[in-house]
Amino acid sequence: MIRCSERPEKGRKYQFRPGAYGLLIRDGAALVTFKADPEAEFQLPGGGVDPGESPIHALHREAREETGWTLSTPRWIGAYRRYCYMQDEDVWAEKLCSVWLARPVLQVGPPRDPAHSAHWVAPRELTRILADPGARQIAGRLLAFG
Repeated sequence: MIRCSERPEKGRKYQFRPGAYGLLIRDGAALVTFKADPEAEFQLPGGGVDPGESPIHALHREAREETGWTLSTPRWIGAYRRYCYMQDEDVWAEKLCSVWLARPVLQVGPPRDPAHSAHWVAPRELTRILADPGARQIAGRLLAFG
């Protein structure tokens, strides 16, 4: 498993946060989300797995909320661990992020989450624009294999 952050700080309490994220490819383009606040950044669509929810269900829910698209054929491609401060929730987190390759199949509306906007980018741009170092690394590894 990839660890994509500084080591956890000794004595700091971290809240465990499993998450599911999608590398969403269709017709040679990648669907990403842009979140302007609290910091402007491009992200893989996805987020936290709610209690009692499966990672696949979380991936579908989060992709719909953040991009307005439904997905098909998700396939697990990797995972990474990240220790970070989550400014949105004012919590220090140990994030265990599973990443899935999936195909956006139907745009059912705009993103439900007004903080997010959906954007199509060339897959080769992912390693440059994604804010999360783990997402960049997994995207780079997958794209290196074509």
